[in-house]
Amino acid sequence: MDEDLGSFDPNIPEEGPSAPPAGWLEDVSGYQGHKGGQPEDQLYPPPPAYNPQPELDKNAVVPNVSVPTVSEDVAREALLKFVDTKWTYRSKPARDLTFKELRPITVYRYRLETFTESRTSGWQFEPYNGQVVDGPQYGMSPPPWDIPMTTPQRYMDIVQKVRVPHSSFVKACHTCHGCGRTRCNHCSGRGNKRCTFCHGHGRRNHGNQRNQRCSSCNGRGRKRCMSCQGHGNKTCSTCHGQMNLLHFIQLTVTWANNVYNFIPDRNPEFPLKNFENASGDNFFVDENLLVYPIHGFPDQDLCDASQRIIQEHFSRFTAVSRILHQRQTIELVPLTHAFYEYGGKTFDYFVYGLENQVYTAKYPSACSIL
Repeated sequence: MDEDLGSFDPNIPEEGPSAPPAGWLEDVSGYQGHKGGQPEDQLYPPPPAYNPQPELDKNAVVPNVSVPTVSEDVAREALLKFVDTKWTYRSKPARDLTFKELRPITVYRYRLETFTESRTSGWQFEPYNGQVVDGPQYGMSPPPWDIPMTTPQRYMDIVQKVRVPHSSFVKACHTCHGCGRTRCNHCSGRGNKRCTFCHGHGRRNHGNQRNQRCSSCNGRGRKRCMSCQGHGNKTCSTCHGQMNLLHFIQLTVTWANNVYNFIPDRNPEFPLKNFENASGDNFFVDENLLVYPIHGFPDQDLCDASQRIIQEHFSRFTAVSRILHQRQTIELVPLTHAFYEYGGKTFDYFVYGLENQVYTAKYPSACSIL
């Protein structure tokens, strides 16, 4: 039995763009930068009064702290644990080594955290099926920074999205032009496609048999389009057949904890990146709306870094966001350079962090002593 193939319907439009084209949407007071067709949200820097201003000639003072040390037992146990994680290493050198020196090294880690809030907005839409339309008839849309939001816990990265009040309106779907259906682009709205077995001829050669009726299309040369099931059109993927869309401006509020770490690089034999996963003694914590540069600390490089980084954070983040709080800390990260002898040769390794992690560039084999 022949297939019931669909026919071309000129009233069904071709599928339009998935996003509203430029100029499709109307201006909303306070959000005039949105014209539709823009893939990225627009950023709104906060009004100047929303950001605090630093006081001049104000500094933070840090208390003195002593450098921690590790004993030979702790250094040996740390090396034994390290060796256990390396299948090519043996524990005999770690057990039988003779320590020559345990040299503590002062390592300070400075961290600045700047907790900020930024706001962007962009047009969004959803199929309209009779829901309430909060449009300009209810008043003007408040500016981005006048929309109240509850600030979350500090120093956490969180994103919230809210609909801008009075920014909604209903408009015919831009993809189907208000039809609810779009022409199938697989068959150009015909509901059928050329048979790929007989190339549209309806007959084909099969083995020694020539000019046989094509069994795939029953000799018709065309087959039902499986994408639209032979209708030649499909439900609009944008409005889901509702014909209209509810457009609104969506405000995106981003709270971000911007972190900068600084450790002076003074030990070329020890990779600085190893400190990234090492904890230390947090002996200085300074938290306020704005923090101020470290002053009078014995490590001048850290003082200079504090002043530079605080200024960089203030200049960078007040230009595009609102600074809600800052926190600066100084950690004393334990680092001990251990020198030992084994098999008549001298070796060394580092014990670092409160976890007593180990770094070594060279480790003696277990067969050094026969």
